[in-house]
Amino acid sequence: MSIFSNPFDSKLRLRCSCGQHATAAEHEASQSSLSEVSDRSTEALGSRVVEQAVMRAVFPQDEMRRKFLQAVGAPTALAAISSIFPMAFAKEAFAQGGKLEKTNLKVGFIPITCATPIIMADPMGFYKKQGLNVEIIKTAGWAVVRDKSLNKEYDAAHMLSPMPLAISMGAGAAPTPYTVPAIENINGQAITLAVKHKNKRNPKDWKGFKFAVPFDYSMHNYLLRYYLAENGIDPDRDVQIRVVPPPEMVANLRADNIDGFLAPDPVNQRAVFDGVGFIHILSKELWDGHPCCAFAASKEFMSANPNTYGALLRAIVEATAYAQKAENRKEIAAAIHTPNYLNQPLTVVEQVLTGTYADGLGNVKKVPDRIGFDPMPWESFAIWIMTQMQRWGQVKGDVDYQKIAQDVFLATDARRAMEQAGLVAPDPGSKKIVVMGKVFDSNKPREYLDSFAIKRA
Repeated sequence: MSIFSNPFDSKLRLRCSCGQHATAAEHEASQSSLSEVSDRSTEALGSRVVEQAVMRAVFPQDEMRRKFLQAVGAPTALAAISSIFPMAFAKEAFAQGGKLEKTNLKVGFIPITCATPIIMADPMGFYKKQGLNVEIIKTAGWAVVRDKSLNKEYDAAHMLSPMPLAISMGAGAAPTPYTVPAIENINGQAITLAVKHKNKRNPKDWKGFKFAVPFDYSMHNYLLRYYLAENGIDPDRDVQIRVVPPPEMVANLRADNIDGFLAPDPVNQRAVFDGVGFIHILSKELWDGHPCCAFAASKEFMSANPNTYGALLRAIVEATAYAQKAENRKEIAAAIHTPNYLNQPLTVVEQVLTGTYADGLGNVKKVPDRIGFDPMPWESFAIWIMTQMQRWGQVKGDVDYQKIAQDVFLATDARRAMEQAGLVAPDPGSKKIVVMGKVFDSNKPREYLDSFAIKRA
């Protein structure tokens, strides 16, 4: 079930104005009363946001903050902090609304459905609602997205959820503090094989196969390796795994350069549409609710442009909430399938977003949550990803899992943006993770890593 309550259901009606009052005067009186209630609600929400922000600044570590609040209680804690911090002034400044430091922004994206909230926020007006003029730039591959982001050609970007962790840890690039304020999508991937392999559905028969993934630091790479290893296939010795940009994957499958891929959509569905591949398994069947792509920004951008960052995050979160609603999926498909965005046939994008799709084996399947949109960047997601980075030798030595997860996956910022948008934010804490039937305890990452028979670490 979605964690969102949809703020977009109401439509403007041009009647008396609402058709529920005998006279215009009665209507105006009613609306005035509602407006006062709304203003008080907004003021209360703003007050809470400021209090949370100050508390977070004083106690940046979530666990320390929780322990302090449990020990003295929230009212006592706020009273103590107010004695040394001008809380009333901060609340007044917040209520007035901070001026946007930048209104013209550049955000890079890869043309895949994982980027749906970032893409749709342009044609559907979510950026403009926040006072932003955002140029979203179609980009050739993930290495280019990373490099343009690090070179400050992009203000923010659509990234694979492991990428900001890798960038922050100095894996594959010089270490630069990066963040994930929001997850873009959950699920939304699949293993697709060439049609010639229709009779090779058992992974144990895949020795010698050549697979493609979109990037080394990707959930696609980690989930493919996990799936192979659980079936007794060593991903570094028994098969080949190469990096291929998503827009080039179907062409490589058609040319017989690869036997299959674990890819984001709509790549999988396009392979079926073109008759060159079939969907072997959806990634949600390996880990239901796994993160895929993310909205990412550098800590430098956030610090230099706090109001712009907040507005951009609100736009993304609101777009994500709208995308999560099943009744909006066809509208969104029509908005983003076009050449300047995904450049895919409408039917391909609709099949992905609605979850009613042909699998390439003669079946029409209905999986409404084939792809989902949930912005919460759970720290346990980050910790699981880091165990896989270590498992396959991308990160060496000891890892401070909890600190890195808190620094990069900004769950508090996501919750605040959701509350500001009028959405229901999830309770803080750990997110239960089960991958191929195996429970992951984010408090025991080293034990989890040590439990695997096939690994490089």
